Amino acid sequence: MTKSPHYDIIIIGAGPIGMACAIEAKNANLSYLIIEKGALVNSLFNYPVFMTFFSTSQKLEIGGVPFVTINPKPNRNEAVEYYRRVAEKFDLRINLFERVIEVKKNKSDIFEVETAKANYTSGNVIVATGFYDVPLLMNVPGEDLPKVTHYYKDPHLYAFQNVLVVGANNSGVDAALETYRKGANVTMVVRSGELGPHVKYWVRPDIENRIKEGAIDAHFHSELLEIRENEVDIKTTEGIKTIPNDFVIAMTGYQPDFSMLRKFGIDLPESLCPVYNEETMETNVKGLYLAGVVCGGLDTHKLFIENSRVHAEMIVGNIVNRDI
Repeated sequence: MTKSPHYDIIIIGAGPIGMACAIEAKNANLSYLIIEKGALVNSLFNYPVFMTFFSTSQKLEIGGVPFVTINPKPNRNEAVEYYRRVAEKFDLRINLFERVIEVKKNKSDIFEVETAKANYTSGNVIVATGFYDVPLLMNVPGEDLPKVTHYYKDPHLYAFQNVLVVGANNSGVDAALETYRKGANVTMVVRSGELGPHVKYWVRPDIENRIKEGAIDAHFHSELLEIRENEVDIKTTEGIKTIPNDFVIAMTGYQPDFSMLRKFGIDLPESLCPVYNEETMETNVKGLYLAGVVCGGLDTHKLFIENSRVHAEMIVGNIVNRDI
């Protein structure tokens, strides 16, 4: 029987923070492997093609590699290219398009990691999977129709179509403005009475003015009731309205894969914020760590690339000091 490859650290997720953990492991002369279910920096790859980050490029840097851009804020395409070049520079060991199925400890207190392609063993495991995998569903009839998406990418698809955008945070506002500028007839549905508090400051005046002039029809204190092939029902302050519709872009947010965390044995209280040591990032399972935005649970505005890069140093430092 073929022996499973063994590593000091297995990192689940090849996003910026997972890569940062790998760089720290390499610098500490620890053997490591990153396992990623999709493409390199898969979440960033799935961001809207023309998205601009809120952060400056310096705050997105990892491994001490400068992120150079001539723009005040880098965009999605620049970030994807930057992180690919970082992976090349450090010659990171990454298995892409390989989904992790199970992580468990054996009798020797070693982690056994089963994926869709292979089995591995490791002394430590870092979960750096982010929160972009599981969309928050609206739970309305018709949500499973092909015309409904929770992942908006390119506005050209929606040119000259009747588009409904659900949500008014950054992703919803960007989708509304970009599709409007490609000729779409855009309607927004917003549960609260105002735009999201975290909308980018340079975008807010644009969306407010488009709503004010009637170029984008926005319904506040409203909710989507039903989606059908050619129309939708919206509950508004003026009653139920039925409008023509070709596409629904549901920017309702995302959450970590809580079922996966539970399966790995990580404690999740009612708040759904995973239990971990804030000084070491170690969970209730010895040797199993969390890194990046996955640590925030449902509070997806708590952690970002810029304020969770330090997790890599904390985790690898703890592993090295523990094993001395």
